[in-house]
Order: sequence, then C-alpha cells, then structure tokens
Amino acid sequence: MEKRRYIPAKEIMDTNVVMVDGMATAAEAVRLLKERKVDALIVEKRHEFDAYGIVVMQDLLEAVIIAGRNPAEVNLFEIMSKPLITVSSTLDIKYVAKLMVDVGIKQVPVEEGGKYLGIISIRSLVLNSDRFTT
Repeated sequence: MEKRRYIPAKEIMDTNVVMVDGMATAAEAVRLLKERKVDALIVEKRHEFDAYGIVVMQDLLEAVIIAGRNPAEVNLFEIMSKPLITVSSTLDIKYVAKLMVDVGIKQVPVEEGGKYLGIISIRSLVLNSDRFTT
C-alpha cells in the first residue's frame, strides 16, 4: 500500500479572502462575490469579544430567493453562520475534508496566528489536491 503524502491546508487554499461588515446587505454581498470571484464572505467582528461569521451562496439563496425577500433589505448579520469554524494552515487536508463532511460545511477559512490566509472549499479539496491525479 502506497503511503499518503501530508498536504497542509495552506497548500490548496484559495488566498482570495473577502471580509465584509455584518450591516452590508445581501445585494452588496452578491456584488462583492461577483467582483472578487469568491463563494464566501467572512463577516467581521462587531467588537473584540464577538466572533467572526461567514456568508455563503446557500445563505443568500435561502434568505432572498426562497424567502422572497428584497436583497437590499436583508443584512448579512441576519443570515450569516456564526461563530466561524476555521482550520489551521498546517492541518492535513484529510482532516479538513473530514471536518467539512462531519459538520456539513462547504467552505472553511484557513487561519494562522489569528489571521485569515485563505479559504478551502469542497471544490478546492477535490480539484487542487493530487489525490485524483494518476
């Protein structure tokens, strides 16, 4: 049996991290997602004892399209997931993948020393890892 190579999260993450204020609207979020070509936004803390949040495409789909709400009237703090689940930049992608499946999340920010370096998505785990190359 071939020994599997250790691949740290930082090796396959997307480094395009976009931070946003929780008061931003769903309409502003979609504009940012398009402009920055990302699938998730990290919602900033309101104060030092607060937690970061995240808004992903599914949140926007549920809060605006399914709920029939005006995107200009939906604030991100209403629809974000919080607290934000993150992984260390050195965590092996095997464990990143397991966490994402076990918790049911599609994107997870990668942090190092309290700073967000990137985001790993299910897409990046499959397409950016060498597990599927022959």
